[in-house]
Amino acid sequence: MKNSISQLDQAYEICRKETQKWAKTFYLGTLLLPVEKRKAIWAIYVWCRRTDEIMDSLEASTKSQDELTENLNAWEENTRNVFKGNIKSELDAVLLDTIEKYPQSIQPYLDMIDGQRMDLNKFRYKDFDELKLYCYRVAGTVGLMTQNVMGIDSAYTSAPWSAKPDPSEAAIALGIANQLTNILRDVGEDRQRGRIYLPQEDIEKFNYSEEKLLKGEINKQWKALMNFQLTRARDWFQKSEDGIKWLSSDARWPVWTSLRLYRGILDSIERLDYDVFNNRAFVKNSVKAFEIPISFLISRIK
Repeated sequence: MKNSISQLDQAYEICRKETQKWAKTFYLGTLLLPVEKRKAIWAIYVWCRRTDEIMDSLEASTKSQDELTENLNAWEENTRNVFKGNIKSELDAVLLDTIEKYPQSIQPYLDMIDGQRMDLNKFRYKDFDELKLYCYRVAGTVGLMTQNVMGIDSAYTSAPWSAKPDPSEAAIALGIANQLTNILRDVGEDRQRGRIYLPQEDIEKFNYSEEKLLKGEINKQWKALMNFQLTRARDWFQKSEDGIKWLSSDARWPVWTSLRLYRGILDSIERLDYDVFNNRAFVKNSVKAFEIPISFLISRIK
């Protein structure tokens, strides 16, 4: 399947619209990138969304486990083909165009598909180690997919004494932080699908229970449990910050913006007094407008 430049542009526009529709806070950060980089990020985001929809779309809810397994296997095969240069659709074409411009390993993509496979039959997480693996697969991988797009500042690689910093660890940490934030925001929605991502070990530690969570019961124990989870998520955001200084100068501002805006969802959960059963936490537009220039200043001094 051959694609003209105009066809690619049209496909990238589809990716832009999808990102804008489904990831408003993330999309805002991408607009601060140079055009070619933002297009690449949109293409990667849409691949990730297509992967996620295999398990979490309305259509997926009507399929059997065997059908979902077949769909994931077919999606893995399609992804392997894209990395070999064989494409079937316009959205395959923009992903191929992206990985040709910004060469990268297929492994994070395969790891993300494995994360979706975890959702096939894993509805509870014993401890944080189990949850961390899931968070790496479904979100930490995004950091690895995008790090070559973001690039590294030549100041950290050109000097003879440079240790050639690898931002991979920080990129993964940011992905894990984002996924932990998603989990805390979506507790109410996930319970309706029979999924509890909060580690069972933590639930027991704070004398709460699965039964109370499924009922949406808010008490002192629930608030203490959620406070603990928010602190953990913030710790992962903190782990990611050191790696931002290594990024190319045109990527630091958007990454700082995305980090600070997404971390703001945790603040919103606190303002809701941890009632994520009846409310959806989000960052207000007025806060976003304030954070963009603040993030710019931070990107220049850190």
